[in-house]
Order: sequence, then C-alpha cells, then structure tokens
Amino acid sequence: MGDALLDHDLCGRAERLAPDAPVPVVHGTRRSSRPGGAALAACLAAADGRPVTLVTALGPDASSDTLRELLAGRVTLVEVPLEGTLSSKTRVLAGDRPLLRLDDGEGRAREATREAVSAIAAAGGVLVADYGRGTADVLRDALTRATAPLVWDPHVRGRPPVPGVRLATPSAQEARAFARRLDDTDSGEAAGLRTAARDARALVAAWGARAVAVTLGDRGALLSHGETPLLVPTPAAATGDPCGAGDRFAAAAAGLLADGALTEAAVQAAVHAATRYVAEGGARAVAVPDRPETGAEPAADGDTTADAVRAAARVRAAGGTVVAAGGCFDLLHAGHVALLQAARRAGDCLVVCVNSDDSVRRRKGDGRPLVPAADRVRVLRALECVDAVAVFDEDTPERILGELRPHIWAKGGDYARTALPEQPLVESWGGQVLLLPYLDGRSTTGLARRAALAPVPNGGRPT
Repeated sequence: MGDALLDHDLCGRAERLAPDAPVPVVHGTRRSSRPGGAALAACLAAADGRPVTLVTALGPDASSDTLRELLAGRVTLVEVPLEGTLSSKTRVLAGDRPLLRLDDGEGRAREATREAVSAIAAAGGVLVADYGRGTADVLRDALTRATAPLVWDPHVRGRPPVPGVRLATPSAQEARAFARRLDDTDSGEAAGLRTAARDARALVAAWGARAVAVTLGDRGALLSHGETPLLVPTPAAATGDPCGAGDRFAAAAAGLLADGALTEAAVQAAVHAATRYVAEGGARAVAVPDRPETGAEPAADGDTTADAVRAAARVRAAGGTVVAAGGCFDLLHAGHVALLQAARRAGDCLVVCVNSDDSVRRRKGDGRPLVPAADRVRVLRALECVDAVAVFDEDTPERILGELRPHIWAKGGDYARTALPEQPLVESWGGQVLLLPYLDGRSTTGLARRAALAPVPNGGRPT
C-alpha cells in the first residue's frame, strides 16, 4: 500500500545541441507509460508470483483512469479517495540517460475506507511504499495494528514508519535526511558506509524499528539492528536505468519476510533482485513477469528455460548484452565457477545452458550424470554470477541458443583449437563466440575418479 504514480518515458536520441540554446535536441522519441510509485512496487511483487492487493488513492481524473488500465489483471486494486489529480512524472531520456523530468499533479489521499483497513488487516505481509502523498497517513492507525510482517519504504516528504516495523528501507540520502531531523548538528562528513551505519543505528532507535536497511545503489545495502551493521554487496556491477530499484528491493524483501525468511536472508535476496532489475532494463521491463526470487523452489526444467528466454528478451529490449555459456556442470568445480564469473563480466546477463540428464548420458556414458539436472540447476542458480538457467535435451545447444539469441556465446579456452558447431548459428544474428580462460587441472571426471579411489573412513561403517 502507498502512493501510486503514473510514469511516462520519452526515449530518443540526442546527437546535437539546439542552435538557439545550449540544450540537447532529442529526436526519434518513443513514448511509454507504466505504473509508478507504490503501483510499480505492487507490480514487481506480483511478478514474483505472489497474489498482491494494492491499497492506494485514485480519483476520477484521466491519469487515474490510465493507471487503472495498466494495473488491470496484475493486482487486486483497493482504492481510497484522492483529493486532486493523480501525480505523474514524465522523463525525457537519450538512450538510458535522463535529461529532464516533468512532474504534474499534487493529489493526496483524503481518507481511509473500511475496505482498505480490512485489506491491511487480512494481509500476510504489508509493504508501505510511501511517496509523501498521504496514503500512509490516512491509514496509519490500520498499519499500527497490522500483525503481518511490515516493511516500510519511507520518503522524506512523508512521516516516519509506525513503531515496530520489521524492516525500514530508506536510501542513503533519505536516511541522512531523517537522521538530521533527530540531530540538527551535521559533521559535514561525506556520505559513506560510516555515515550510513550511524544513520541506520539512530533510525532503529528513533523509529522503534526491528531493523533498517539503508540502500546504497551499486554498493548494495547496509542492514542494522542497532548494533554492528551487516554490509550486503551487490553480486555484480549492473549498468542501466536505476529508476525503481528501491521499489524492487523493498518488494523482494517484503515478499520474502511474508514467506517467513530471516531479515538477513531477505535483504541479501533483495540486493540481488535489485541488481538483476537494473541489469535487465529497470522499470521499462516490468511488463514481463519475472521468476520468483530466492526462497522459492526451483522451477521445472521447462519453466526454468522459459524464464531464461524471458530474461534474455528483457535485456535485449533494454539495450543490454546477453551472454550465454553451456555445459553439463556435473560436480560443479572451481574451473566452472571461474568460467562463469568471467562470462558474466562480459555482459549484462548470463544464461547458463545445461545438458539434460539424457543428454549427459549420451555424451558421457551410463554412469553419468552424477548429479541430476534439477540439482545442477539449483546449484547454478545459487551462484551470484548466474542470472538464469536453461536446460536442453539435445546433444548440442543450437536449439536453445536460437531461442535465447545471445550476443556472446562463451566457451572455455580448452576449445581454442576446436571447431564449434554452434558458431555459424550465433554469428547468423550478429552474435560472437568468445573463448575465456579456463583453470587447468580441473575436471568432473578427475574429481569423480579421485572420490572413487579415496579410502572409506571407519571401514565404511556408519558413524
């Protein structure tokens, strides 16, 4: 619940300055509209596969009507009355770089409704996406009484969270602004980890929050329970449009806490979710459903592959670079990990193509695989450098590559003098094959042989 906005983007190219003023000329623009504010957070939570009810203020104005259409079929909408017109913002972008933002509408929530109060009371988890436009204020009593895990994403124009929230998620700038209200003295110290830790500790005490996670952009997040903080770094550098990354973080954390996750685990998964969100195109990719975040059971092979294809499509649509790598990955070892880490650094998204059990058996013999496909997929998806996994049943990965259409197909350096049957296919859509360094002396076969020859402790008897 919180303040919904309507967002518009005007995307084009800026290649020259205007002759009458030193401003960029943007041409070839494309206009798009999407849910913003609490509405974006709700759509992101729904994309994680959870049923979501959005409690927000809407009115009879045109922007509210547009937002209702954009939300239809995504979330259950519970409205409270809006005084004025719905707030909207329009960004003018050249590529992924914002040049200008125009804000319209100053509508505010007028009053609570019985239906809104009931929705909060019945929820299994509550995320407050406060954008300073009054929805959290008119429902503050209901939020104070909420018994479900409560995550509060505050705004400097809004009030502090209600006491007892499970997790508050201010940005570093918001945490600094709230902390200054508690203590007018300002040391003048530059924003950094020391400042974020001090601010988080102060806000835990002042707000009566069980935890505060200060989001730090591409540095990750700093989690504090009021004592020694925990720094959760991003899994990889992600370049792209960061608009909405804070909503992605808060929505992922709220969903996992509602599932019963520990706060530390929820924050770590939320950092990973926000990093992927930026890499995959940010808010402009919200229309494509995402797979559930960490904590869900692994999908079936077909679902996993479909998720990988959607992830690759999102990154391509946002102008990013899709990297794919493949193999059996039976007994994952250091050589595999080094290859995958290098592959991820070559682009914005890494999809790992994995041979199915039948495919491995045909290639390696009846004694393989040692680890079934479902377990191999689960281990690979747990790696920070892996964004998605696709399973293929053929002997070679041409079919799945045709669906993914990666910009880069990464192979280990041990293939340097080997003709790759998939190379002409990858090059047919403008992709390229890259060889990456491979750690010598690492192989699944060698590991299995050494394990088989190792002495059995205690004579093989159970201990």
